[in-house]
Amino acid sequence: MKIALISPIAWRTPPVHYGPWENIVSLLCEGLTKKGIDVTLFATGESVTSAKHSFVCEHGYEEDKTIDPKVWEALHISAVFERADEFDIIHNNFDFLPITYSGLVDTPVLTTIHGFSSSAILPVYEKYNNQTYYVSISDSDRSDKLDYIANVYHGINLEHFTFKNDPGDYLLFFGRIHPDKGTKEAIEIAKAFGKKLIIAGIIQDQKYFDKQVACNLNADITYIGSVGPKDRDELLGNAYALLHPIFFKEPFGLSVIESMACGTPVVAFNKGSMPELIEHEVNGFLVNNAAEAVAALSRIPEINRANCRKTAADKFSVEIMVDNYIKVYEQIINSTKREAKRPWGYYKVLADELDHKVKRIVVFPSGELSLQKHKYRSEHWQIIKGEALITLNDKQILVKTGESIDIPCGCKHRVTNVSEKEMAFIEIQLGEYFGEDDIERFEDKYGRVN
Repeated sequence: MKIALISPIAWRTPPVHYGPWENIVSLLCEGLTKKGIDVTLFATGESVTSAKHSFVCEHGYEEDKTIDPKVWEALHISAVFERADEFDIIHNNFDFLPITYSGLVDTPVLTTIHGFSSSAILPVYEKYNNQTYYVSISDSDRSDKLDYIANVYHGINLEHFTFKNDPGDYLLFFGRIHPDKGTKEAIEIAKAFGKKLIIAGIIQDQKYFDKQVACNLNADITYIGSVGPKDRDELLGNAYALLHPIFFKEPFGLSVIESMACGTPVVAFNKGSMPELIEHEVNGFLVNNAAEAVAALSRIPEINRANCRKTAADKFSVEIMVDNYIKVYEQIINSTKREAKRPWGYYKVLADELDHKVKRIVVFPSGELSLQKHKYRSEHWQIIKGEALITLNDKQILVKTGESIDIPCGCKHRVTNVSEKEMAFIEIQLGEYFGEDDIERFEDKYGRVN
């Protein structure tokens, strides 16, 4: 099984600080590689992985503002699809843009929809709904206009989160500083409850930060910016509770799971995926407003912190996520099997009639079919990608993209891909019989001589 895994290029994979999609791609990539899956990660050049790594953009455009996102996203995506024939599946974690390439390749494309930034992007998903495959990350984040092959919850590496049995003495807000995330409301809740609040995360809306957050900062309300893995573990584990007063239908909520992995309960507004992550009064509280959140905080001692950790382990581990994606991959491969694979490449039958047969044949770099002849059929080859060195009896002919050649019945012939990229051609068979047993081999680099 060969998987092309497309990561975004806003940040490094895995991210140093912020980058939730890049984080999930990294966890999935490493988990698949440990399972023996042949993965090629398409990410920024500075990304770190044990899988094969391919890149065109050295740094993330959020980390290097000299990079034009549109230009390098286009180059990044095209680099994947130009190599599509090398893979069994292209797994897209880069939103809707790569889907627009899917109709240009035979390789099936799977897209994990990490959330809809707005309804404006739905037309792309709708157009390719019947041609590609979609995975949701929560049941709540599904469009009734789309079909889904599965729901796969995000997973986390539990080894990166230390369980703390005793609650800390501060509240924590961990996420983007944005009205959707309710940073202002977290401040109001903390003030009303009378506990210190630490705010951690990137500033996504500077005006909101300046107006609603900065003016409230003091000895009890502190902002520490974005934090890396080590600080994240300590912050989450030593908190009394995580405040998650969201104002949008959050697709998942990684910080919620990470907090529970440390044993820290979550008090969240009951929106989006929160009921799928939080079991009310077992590992946290689902509330509707700030007043209810304040009341719930007084009940935090009732929560057994071991239940929080158990939820993360039982439902949201990286191992579970990886196994679920492998099941999806197998389902897709079984339903879209290439007609036949050979050591030199593979072919797909496009037409099989009584008087003719048509194949699309792909030859790997340096791949070579056997020197052979047919007793019952002639063939016509049209090169559609790359160039082929054709042996025709005692002649060798270089045939390039757009050119064609006839293979008469009874003529010894062979095709060799002499380039470093895949070569493809359409083979039209005409004659009395088109079975694979009408092949007499004379030479074969893979040892398949009659």
